[in-house]
Amino acid sequence: MKFHPIISAALIIPLVCSCARITPADYVNPFIGASTSTDLAGVYHGLGKTFPGATTPWGMVQVSPNTITGGDNGPGYSYEHETLEGFAFTQMSGIGWYGDFGNLLVMPTTGPMYKTAGLADGSVKGWRSHFDKSTETAEAGYYAARLTDYDIRVEASAAPHSGILQFTFPECEDSRIQIDLARRVGGSSTRQHVRVVDRHTIEGWMYCPPEGGGWGHGGGKADYTVYFHARFSRPFTDYGFWSADIPAGMTFHRDEMVSREFLDKVSEAELVTETDSLDGTHIGFYTQFPTQKDERITLRVGISYVDIQGARNNLRSEIADKSFERVRSEARALWNDALGRMEIRGGTDDERTIFYTALYHTMIDPRIFADVDGRYVGGDGAIHSPNHDFVKRTIFSGWDVFRSQMPLATLVYPEVTHDLINTLITLADESGKGYFERWEIVNAYSGCMVGHPALSVVADAYAKGISDFDAERALEIGERTSATGIDPALGYNPGSISTTLEDAYGDWCLGRFAEMTGHEEIAARYYENSMAYKRIFDAEKKWFRPRLEDGRWMEWPANGRLTDGYGCVESNAYQQGWFVPHDIDGLVELLGGREAALADLTAFFEATPDDFHWNSYYNHANEPVHHIPFLFNRLGAPWLTQQWTRKICANAYRNCVEGLVGNEDCGQMSAWYVLAACGIHPVCPGETTYEITSPVFDEVKIRVADGKTFVIKAENNSPTDIYIQTAELNGQSLSRLQLDHADIVKGGELILRMGAEPVGR
Repeated sequence: MKFHPIISAALIIPLVCSCARITPADYVNPFIGASTSTDLAGVYHGLGKTFPGATTPWGMVQVSPNTITGGDNGPGYSYEHETLEGFAFTQMSGIGWYGDFGNLLVMPTTGPMYKTAGLADGSVKGWRSHFDKSTETAEAGYYAARLTDYDIRVEASAAPHSGILQFTFPECEDSRIQIDLARRVGGSSTRQHVRVVDRHTIEGWMYCPPEGGGWGHGGGKADYTVYFHARFSRPFTDYGFWSADIPAGMTFHRDEMVSREFLDKVSEAELVTETDSLDGTHIGFYTQFPTQKDERITLRVGISYVDIQGARNNLRSEIADKSFERVRSEARALWNDALGRMEIRGGTDDERTIFYTALYHTMIDPRIFADVDGRYVGGDGAIHSPNHDFVKRTIFSGWDVFRSQMPLATLVYPEVTHDLINTLITLADESGKGYFERWEIVNAYSGCMVGHPALSVVADAYAKGISDFDAERALEIGERTSATGIDPALGYNPGSISTTLEDAYGDWCLGRFAEMTGHEEIAARYYENSMAYKRIFDAEKKWFRPRLEDGRWMEWPANGRLTDGYGCVESNAYQQGWFVPHDIDGLVELLGGREAALADLTAFFEATPDDFHWNSYYNHANEPVHHIPFLFNRLGAPWLTQQWTRKICANAYRNCVEGLVGNEDCGQMSAWYVLAACGIHPVCPGETTYEITSPVFDEVKIRVADGKTFVIKAENNSPTDIYIQTAELNGQSLSRLQLDHADIVKGGELILRMGAEPVGR
């Protein structure tokens, strides 16, 4: 199926004959969430912030259209924009904090040549072009659009370490392909190099340090070099470079890159034609030629973070001289293989599209960081040769993804979790830091968000049978990680609810891991530390409250626990206070018992707006609340878990550009949907328990290890029959609506009989 978001409310009819088999990739709509608009979101965080371009499962390369460089536009694309700057070979998915990548920006043009993309309002002229929204098409591993200012059709596809662009030109004497080597989302590369290898090939690199902006406006410490090897199908007859003279002291950060002053400097860039190589601080390459009507020219590019030889090898190993259609077909096959580990039956066309697109979005990160030969750049900046059995990965959005995305990977794609844990261990060693980072990007310890999410991933994986890593080393690193958390002298983090609760859970995970690896004394110490949450519970206010360093409570605000930022990160105390997943019984006791806790939890949900957009109650648009609907199961009211997860699935996820109510956050928002729509979700990663809830689909087949399959069937399922009447696991009745991980991975069948009325109410 090809998706054109202008018809965003409905599934596009597949362009296949009625007898053709519809595959999982047919249901992927990469436009879901592809907006950064704060107006549509109604909040500064924006919507999904996904990109619609071509990539492969966990691939290093993402060949995607870019519509914007400045501002908090992490994916470099937003659907409501009307012009394109070009097509880049690297992108981030679903993030805020100004983003990064967007490297090697390629743009086909005709007519006069510009040396900058210019501005969308036309105040600075450039190569930027309007594009025909009716021709904009995206599917798994493919993107296409027509540039109306040039009448050029652009198609994109990808392999794991390489990508391909195909341009269909009009008849023109002055056709051209331009490559901006300086461009970077949220900033700029600060040094670049390009060399003409032969009359079809160029190669080079772009250095992207924090001084150039990027992740966190430079505060995320992303420091990387992108190497490329690019082959044009048409030989160069007229080519050259441009080099802008950027004055010393002019910054390279997000909005400065699209300032009139900066763009005017780039517009004045010198053209260089008497050489075959160039270095600079803001350079580009062009090749120009006459074209006949509908003449096709392809550009094949290998990408590496290691060296130019790595980029050459990556291109030769994956694309070489393959046709565009073959690359596209192979990308689609990779997606069908990965998506095919989960099969669904039932639901509407829109629900199936939402499901497989969500699963697709969980497979962008943690992406491959090693070359095809296994070499990678380590945390020490050195090149490491493979001497292990894991693939080096990058982009661990820990605070987000430990909740749903990593448990999903551990269940369905355990090799990814295995790779990530080994990556984090080697990074801690190679960097010399000796602890796990909470938000890693290209080896950088960005420090983004709070808590110790890697401890959750390690404990959860080990508990579920993923143990092919150095457990003793992981425990040592884990203890150093914990030491960066809760103040041991106070037993809480001064002024913070969020960090105290998240660090307490991290310590529980570390205790769990220590216990599983035979270190009982260490386990006991961290289990005790995990009770730190009790030290910031105010019995008078009957809720969590930040304490100051001297033990006094921080002043209670007029709006109480609904006050945003009151000791909390991206949340209020009401939302964050439910985060005690490792000791729910203890939390219930603090709240005055089951009835009091259940009443408060019920009120929390009943005050939530039906559209689940950003709000002060159950704020599905952000991660701290994602486990909360499943607490009803633990409080003996499973029908409320069923009611609310079905409502969230129906109202917070849609088959349209605005189909995600919050940032995708590297797979977390989508992973929540995948698990909940299947009818299972963990409350506490590190335990092996999944809470059972009401499935969206009549049947889900999960392909697990050793070729086994676990099936979840929902009989008499419908939009009104959402309540579980009975549950049987392999023919045996379940007394509680819970599953153990071992029950799933050994294969079997869970049968849920559904009805219109709650059971046990």
